Amino acid sequence: MIGAVVKLGYLVNTYPRASHSFIRREILALERLGVPVQRFAMRSDRAGLVDAADLAEDDKTLHLLQSGPLAMLAQGSAWMIRHPMQSFRALRLAMHCGKRGAGGVAGTGGRLRHLIYLLEAACLAKIAAAQGITHIHAHFGTNSTTVAMLARALGGPAYSFTAHGPEEFDAPAALYLDLKIANSVFAVAVSSFGRSQLSRWTPPENWPKLHVIHCGIEPNRFAQTTALPTTPQLVAVGRMAGQKGFPLLIQAMATAIKSAPTLHLTLVGDGELRGEIETAIQHHALGAHVTLAGWQSESGVRAAIDQSSALILPSFAEGLPVVVMEAMAAARPIIATAIAGLPELVTPDSGWLVPAGDAATLATAIVKLAQTPVATLTQMGLAARARVLVRHDIDTQAAQLLSLFSQNIGQ
Repeated sequence: MIGAVVKLGYLVNTYPRASHSFIRREILALERLGVPVQRFAMRSDRAGLVDAADLAEDDKTLHLLQSGPLAMLAQGSAWMIRHPMQSFRALRLAMHCGKRGAGGVAGTGGRLRHLIYLLEAACLAKIAAAQGITHIHAHFGTNSTTVAMLARALGGPAYSFTAHGPEEFDAPAALYLDLKIANSVFAVAVSSFGRSQLSRWTPPENWPKLHVIHCGIEPNRFAQTTALPTTPQLVAVGRMAGQKGFPLLIQAMATAIKSAPTLHLTLVGDGELRGEIETAIQHHALGAHVTLAGWQSESGVRAAIDQSSALILPSFAEGLPVVVMEAMAAARPIIATAIAGLPELVTPDSGWLVPAGDAATLATAIVKLAQTPVATLTQMGLAARARVLVRHDIDTQAAQLLSLFSQNIGQ
């Protein structure tokens, strides 16, 4: 059995988080295929977890920083003393990366940060050796992949990583994606667009290392769908941050209700721009047309989607949002900006794509949806559902990922 050969470590900076349910689904799908997976994270977000599934996942996760700095120092130093040559090379690599900076942190601060990453990597390498882990897969090409790369340099397991975007593509040089790809056995993007961005930062001879594996959904969770409401109800889901474009959505709503006075928007999420969004709602007198639902559990997000006519995503930057896949699986059409991997998923028969940053065009799409008969919207939702169930079944995607792991064991 393949699973008898592969023992995986999955590494994420903070895990689990409510927004990382797609990682949990991927791990569980691999385990259904018979692969043992040890979850690793630098830190826990247990205080912010609500769902029982996330709390159970937190219990399964080994959080490297939880043992405290003295225990980490002892554990990491023990590994490095036993592997002096690898440790010297890893230290040089860490200082080189720290000189470039990480996430914009350069100079002394960057080097100090990378010494901490090196210590985390030594602890990871020691634990991986003790548990017989043959491969580390990191999610996000940020500090989790840095730790995986340094653990490999320290004599730990080979590694791969999944880049999601947009963070990795905003600062590819500072995050030294070139080194991370070069030192990995393979790298995954969640869309063809993402692979194209990784291709920009590695020479053509490394392009065969780059693969597209979609984030997945569990089709059985969407076995039942609900009827669309008789009046136009939009739902938007995401963190209230600059990249999500929610202030622009409020502007578009102010224009759209002039032609579609029964229109309503439920905005699920929270974040640093909530005050600005509340002010914009008041300024445009949209209190009766916009509901801020705050953070919701996974079931709460599903309920909000089920009560909607369509999901709307006005983002300025994205990877390939899982919430779009979930809304499509729930047979909802989509209004989204034509950025990143979204045009690979949303097609004319399943929704509307609009230019990013254009409130007027976004408003036009909203009005079109509001004026589209429910029967037509239902057909669009069914087309969306059929497309996403074919492209994003998590068991299919996990099998493709397992094939990559199996092909690269021992490299």
